[in-house]
Amino acid sequence: MKAIKWNLGFGFMSWFVPFFISIFFFSKEGSLQIDLFLFKTIMIVVGSLSGCFLLFRYFLLVDSNYIKEGIIIGISWILLNWILDILILLPMSKMPIDVYFIQIGFRYLSILFFAITLGAILEKKTQSK
Repeated sequence: MKAIKWNLGFGFMSWFVPFFISIFFFSKEGSLQIDLFLFKTIMIVVGSLSGCFLLFRYFLLVDSNYIKEGIIIGISWILLNWILDILILLPMSKMPIDVYFIQIGFRYLSILFFAITLGAILEKKTQSK
């Protein structure tokens, strides 16, 4: 049960940090205040940095089965990010879901890649000892 709470808590933070940072780039009326491509770049960097940090913190709590944990974390965080975006971001932006997945949603696959890679590194290091 404790692992589920950490998984969901860190997964929520992986969504919330970029969402919170993005607020500062929009006017009160909802228009973007900087270049669209600069904004997307900033969001990718912020998402990657916060995601890697959260994965690092999560894996400090894991003692074994690192690849399995990476797969579980990667899939659960992707699903959580998609659900939160569908519930919060899409209604705010009025973006159709197909456009969302083309412009934003598929980028969350990087969470899975980072999580599995980190799990594989930890698995290899523990097997070599």
